[in-house]
Amino acid sequence: MNKYLGNKLAITLFLLPALLVYSVILIYPVLQTGFRSFYDWDGLSEATFTGLANYKELFADPLLTTSLRNGLIFAAVLAFFQIGLGTILALVCADERIRGRKLLKTAYFIPVVLSVTVVCQLWIAVYDPTNGLINRLFDILHIPYQQNWLTSPTHSIIAIAFVNAWQFMGYQFALLYAGVKSIPEQYFEAATIDGCSKWQAHRHVTLPLMRETYKFCFTIAITSGLGAFVQMLIMTSGGPGTSNYTLTYMIYRYAFMESEYGYACAVSVLLVAISLLATVIINKVFDRKEV
Repeated sequence: MNKYLGNKLAITLFLLPALLVYSVILIYPVLQTGFRSFYDWDGLSEATFTGLANYKELFADPLLTTSLRNGLIFAAVLAFFQIGLGTILALVCADERIRGRKLLKTAYFIPVVLSVTVVCQLWIAVYDPTNGLINRLFDILHIPYQQNWLTSPTHSIIAIAFVNAWQFMGYQFALLYAGVKSIPEQYFEAATIDGCSKWQAHRHVTLPLMRETYKFCFTIAITSGLGAFVQMLIMTSGGPGTSNYTLTYMIYRYAFMESEYGYACAVSVLLVAISLLATVIINKVFDRKEV
């Protein structure tokens, strides 16, 4: 085995097919997007080089502020619900004393395998201002809090983000549950001997040792929130007005509705840059050695 692992030519030959596929599918489109962002191009006719004009226009576009704000709100909702609630559910399901743990684990993951369209249509019915479950529940409980959940410029982005958080929490739960179960049982036994309760042991042992798991989960949640699109398209078409736009929705609008592909490429480059910056920050935060 060492003979083959030390042969750099053999390693290169084995990696070459995967590298070629990766380059064609991912690297080349990214480079082309960056290249096209410097052009005025409608996707069909000959492109005209405009330098940084697309970026100057982008940073003066009022939709950029709305899209960045919505992306951050979406990311915060995903991180709070998927990781916060997912952690609690993972700790509960990892407890051997809880009956029906297998049923709970299956139930948490069911929404993940459902179609996004089906889930969005379900929640459109739940959010209906007249006959929706939420408003009807408030009415039954005599709580004067009737809302037009999907037509409110302030509430709709949170309502839509919650739909995404609800559907894909099972995926984050699976990662967090695997992280909890990967911790050796001896650590908990030592904590118990030292006088820790079950939840104190989780606080001082489980959570710190899940640092790498949390790094991955936060990266998924934050980048997914910044690039959210499908739920907005299905549930509100970016409305009311442009209040639910994200960077991805801007790309969709300018590329496929207004045929401004060069400008859409500039938005795409900005989205990639922000996502990479968020990933770097998350890695820096969770790579600290104090834990």
